[in-house]
Amino acid sequence: MLHTLLKYFEMIVAVLLIIAIIVQNRSSGLSATFGGSGAIHVKKRGAEKVLFNATIILAVLFVGSAI
Repeated sequence: MLHTLLKYFEMIVAVLLIIAIIVQNRSSGLSATFGGSGAIHVKKRGAEKVLFNATIILAVLFVGSAI
């Protein structure tokens, strides 16, 4: 029973992690493909910071459940 719950927990965390990573994709235009993004590093604020921290937590949960 615990093995089955752990398997479902890991699948849910994996899907949430994939979604969190895809949402963070910033410069996916054609110019970014050739290195011409020209983006300036800015400090993360608000929802972007929450999403970044959630991605870290989800990654730690995923690795922890996989071990």
